[in-house]
Amino acid sequence: MTQLLGCIDGLRQQLERHRRAGLKEYPTRTIFIDPMLEALGWDVRDPDVVELEYPTVDGRSVDYALKIDRKPVLLVEAKQLNDSLDDVKAVAQVVGYAANDGIEWCVLTNGVRYRVYRTSERAVAPEKLMFEVSLDPRASEGLSAEQVADQLSRLSRDSLARGVLDDLGEEIFTTAKVRKALDCLGADPPISFVRAIRKAVADDSLAPAQIKSALARILGTAASDPCSPVSAAPRASGGRPHSARAYDEAHHTAGKPKEVVELYHALDRLCQDWAPGQVGRKHLAKYTS
Repeated sequence: MTQLLGCIDGLRQQLERHRRAGLKEYPTRTIFIDPMLEALGWDVRDPDVVELEYPTVDGRSVDYALKIDRKPVLLVEAKQLNDSLDDVKAVAQVVGYAANDGIEWCVLTNGVRYRVYRTSERAVAPEKLMFEVSLDPRASEGLSAEQVADQLSRLSRDSLARGVLDDLGEEIFTTAKVRKALDCLGADPPISFVRAIRKAVADDSLAPAQIKSALARILGTAASDPCSPVSAAPRASGGRPHSARAYDEAHHTAGKPKEVVELYHALDRLCQDWAPGQVGRKHLAKYTS
């Protein structure tokens, strides 16, 4: 952990200077990504541990394939330092490459932000995002270097070998799916569910309408459509899963026309590009700030 903390502090000190210079992809890899992988226990000079330019089925390549016992367990695709990482095509490519090779995990990074995807989830590629974490102290929800290191340590060679990321993925995605199912039941509970609740509370005087209203209040589903066909995958910034009352991008885009969603993403990219690393995003109940 000491080496990882030192790496984070060192990269934070260089961040603004390199952002102003508009660092391209290759120097981003050399200055930011390679040292981070080394600090996480991945020897980028050993092809049995890190294979550079890992070949894909379509004849292209992914920047890094991280290996345990010479078998790829995580793919890493690098972008230039000021890239927003919001390009759906780029996400779909790296997730697709990993899934096609039976690799459970992949990462999209610009050297500062790390987005971690679980490829086996039954959802479109962007909704396979499990968590993201940023080295930028102004874009990491006030996380200390120690907290950032704790999040990034999930990607260490030791953590991958011990199955830490697998266990965390199962916990986070399963919890999100169950929460979505409960929200759906709370919004439109079947009569069997209502009867089971009345039996559990041992009060036959409760009317079904009372139980339904109570469920809506408890689960916060009265003014939303939790059964809409969107993924239950968490959209966690800073590497932390959302709480039950948190709002995310899916909350605002679910059920909206494709053209509106595309316009939102275009505006989002425009705002991010005005001042990379200085413009933050926060999803609130009624709008995105």
